[in-house]
Amino acid sequence: MSTKVFVDGQEGTTGLKIHEYLSQRADVQILRIDDAKRKDVDERRRLINASDVTFLCLPDVASRESAGLVDNDTTVVIDASTAFRTHPDWAYGLPELARAQRERLRTAKRIAVPGCHASAFVLAMRPLVEAGVVGTGFAAHAYSLTGYSGGGKKMIADYEANPPAAQLASPRPYALSLAHKHLPEMTAHAKLGSAPLFTPIVGSFYKGLAVTTYFSPDQLAKRVTPREVQALLAEYYAGEAFVRVAPFDADDNLDAGFFDVQANNDTNRVDLFVFGNEERFVTVARLDNLGKGASGAAIQCMNLSIGAAEDTGLAR
Repeated sequence: MSTKVFVDGQEGTTGLKIHEYLSQRADVQILRIDDAKRKDVDERRRLINASDVTFLCLPDVASRESAGLVDNDTTVVIDASTAFRTHPDWAYGLPELARAQRERLRTAKRIAVPGCHASAFVLAMRPLVEAGVVGTGFAAHAYSLTGYSGGGKKMIADYEANPPAAQLASPRPYALSLAHKHLPEMTAHAKLGSAPLFTPIVGSFYKGLAVTTYFSPDQLAKRVTPREVQALLAEYYAGEAFVRVAPFDADDNLDAGFFDVQANNDTNRVDLFVFGNEERFVTVARLDNLGKGASGAAIQCMNLSIGAAEDTGLAR
């Protein structure tokens, strides 16, 4: 029997990508809403409740409204907004987060898909907190390089205009108020006591993302070398299909000394790297911001929920 799936917000970047994933699967029946009824609450309610799984690809306020339209106890709601990522009644959609997380996602009726920057940051940071290398009072400093597709339709149109504005050719830092919308989930799910100092930077490439986090010995609760950090990460993610911890070898992990932010594009994989020396080190987490950073993660969560193989329809 096929799984009935509805995408509320199918016209957005994430919704379109989820449709692309689903359209290639024989085990899924997509419930489609007529374009003229996309804002019809009654029609959306009907389709949500007729589905086995509903993806919400909407702004926060609209996601909260749609989640409130469910009037049965069987429909699984998978939300891609920031609305529920730290809500205790919603499972955080990162199966690799901790040992119990995958099982929670298998049984949850409400799942919040992580943000792209948050996924990368948390996957690199959480094992260090769990191991006692980083204390809860750690003052984290990180930045992210990301493709412009993460900004949605308007930003994509701006970058792909012919000709594009000249200022778009150079990297553009943003969220300089230091209040990026991913900070609450980065703090909560990395188990930090305070929000990281975090600055994202958008570049003139379509997709791809890498979050770099800084560490120095005087900040750490336990003295470790970069090689020991690499080994710790490798042990934490041993056996994970979508997390690869690179060997501690800078030359092999770089291209003539430079890091390729886009190497995981078109996959659902996260690559984790440790660079540095005895005095200081950094972790770098790389992913496709439209894949593991958004739609791919949503599909991975759906696979767990419906009992399909976790990697069904997803590239490594």
